[in-house]
Amino acid sequence: MKETRSLKISFTKSGSGSESTRISLPVTWIRELGIDKENRDVVVELDEDKIIIKKK
Repeated sequence: MKETRSLKISFTKSGSGSESTRISLPVTWIRELGIDKENRDVVVELDEDKIIIKKK
């Protein structure tokens, strides 16, 4: 399955001033990887200009 979506990254600041980010992925993609509430461990890689998310 190949699908492309344009998403936005959220930036938040904690009370101590540190910054963090989040991105919401479509639940259909997460299910396609076999990830659920009981099996939610993933490996995330940064490869040049790509972020790769794989089920652990």
